[in-house]
Amino acid sequence: MRSRRSFLGALGSVALVPRAAIPRTSGPLKIVSVEAVPVRLWSRSSQGRLPTFGGPYDPARWRYSGPYSQLASAIVVIIKTDQGITGYGFGAGGGAAAEIIHGHLRHLLVGSDPLNVELLWDQMYSSGIYYGRRGVFVMALSGIDNALWDIVGKYAETPVHRLIGGPTQEKVPGYITNSDPTVGLDLGFRHFKLGVRDGVLEGKAGMRRTEAVLARVREAIGPDHTLMIDCGCRWNDIGYTLEMAERLESVGLYFIEEPLSPDNILGYQRLVEEVDSTLIVSGEHEYTQYGYQMLLHHRGTEILQPDISWCGGLTALRKIAVMGAERGLPIIPHRGSSLYGMAIVLTANAPLAESFGTGDQATDLMLAMTSPFEDGYYFATDKPGFGTEITEKMVHEHAGSSALQG
Repeated sequence: MRSRRSFLGALGSVALVPRAAIPRTSGPLKIVSVEAVPVRLWSRSSQGRLPTFGGPYDPARWRYSGPYSQLASAIVVIIKTDQGITGYGFGAGGGAAAEIIHGHLRHLLVGSDPLNVELLWDQMYSSGIYYGRRGVFVMALSGIDNALWDIVGKYAETPVHRLIGGPTQEKVPGYITNSDPTVGLDLGFRHFKLGVRDGVLEGKAGMRRTEAVLARVREAIGPDHTLMIDCGCRWNDIGYTLEMAERLESVGLYFIEEPLSPDNILGYQRLVEEVDSTLIVSGEHEYTQYGYQMLLHHRGTEILQPDISWCGGLTALRKIAVMGAERGLPIIPHRGSSLYGMAIVLTANAPLAESFGTGDQATDLMLAMTSPFEDGYYFATDKPGFGTEITEKMVHEHAGSSALQG
């Protein structure tokens, strides 16, 4: 495994691939079309159905994210060039992000050289700075940026992870996020994460339920396997979180993920300072290197968890990884075992890769962007670009809609 110093040098010293390293065919590349397609990644999903609530104070009302939660809002950006090279980029934001791309960002891209990834990122980010420093705009930008990197790798006939410094590890232990630990055990996982359903709105009764659930999971996976939890911001109270961290000491958690709102950076700082029994982690819902700069300045996380399809794409993620490495923090990207996330997982200080498609009710589109998995580990591929098996036909076969259906 390479040293931290060599990683920083490789990742931080080159703005993009030196053009001398890229074999040219018939002159400079030029973007001729940009398309963004909202897609469905699960074979069975309730996404798009109108909700039902049990009254004005139903906790579900605080947690209703419409068609924009997690991977339910996934998009694939398709960028074509005049030399027949097509890049596929994984992004998010659903139909809203697609509208931003078609109505705004596309006009900065068509006719441009796709190899100028840093230049195009900066122009797109700056063009939306008054309305889009976070959220859906950056999710849209992420999809474009990832498609551009896919083009760069295919043009160079080289895997993206080699273009940004090369792997520091041959394979990465995977962890599975699933409510049923037997799924991960049957697949050979040794590291497990569970989403917590109860939070501050459920009070003491919710605390007891969470304790009981995690005690059963710990018993099921045994003492030698890693257990983590994702709170989904449902513990959005410092006192509640401190009490839960104490209550859960006996189950031996590796980390507690996103107990508070992503905006409560000072709250995360306090939790990092006061909780000794486990790590406090955040960053899945932070955006660009600028958002991470504030999170890290306030020491609001002990592990970095950016999502390449949300945080600004690989261009932003590389900078985030360097910022974390400079502080000695590991990085475990959200959905890190996607072939997009693996570009950083393989080249950075990443001890784990989160499952993506493995053990899910995944469509062939989702599986086309999932890294090879065997005996608890995820592996790289040597295919150019991000190495996905995505095709344009596949994308349109799984095209979804962010509109809600009655």
